[in-house]
Amino acid sequence: QVQLVESGGGLVQPGGSLRLSCAASVITLDSYGIVWFRQAPGKVRVGVSCISSTDGSTYYADSVKGRFTTSRDNAKNTVYLQMNSLKPEDTAVYYCATEGGDYCSGSVGSLSDITVFDYWGQGTQVTVSS
Repeated sequence: QVQLVESGGGLVQPGGSLRLSCAASVITLDSYGIVWFRQAPGKVRVGVSCISSTDGSTYYADSVKGRFTTSRDNAKNTVYLQMNSLKPEDTAVYYCATEGGDYCSGSVGSLSDITVFDYWGQGTQVTVSS
């Protein structure tokens, strides 16, 4: 059973930073494209960023470009989402996911079909508020 586990969420003031982690059991994350999603209250789940397994390419939604960075630590079998200059509108539950292949595309911010993602973590809450 593939299991993804997110951690690192919390309450932070506007302008602050958080680093989210996505750890895996059973699978080796560097073999898969990993996508970070977020879901704000009352809104649909949307793609935020992704990292490719083949060449480590990363892509970001326009709303987070320049503020968020996705990276891997293969030795720890973990993918990270470093979030800087956080804004109240970044408040959401953040999830990592994979569709079991190497999906990672510049259109990650406008993904229309997330049902293709078979493996999800349980999510971690990020709240940006003063």
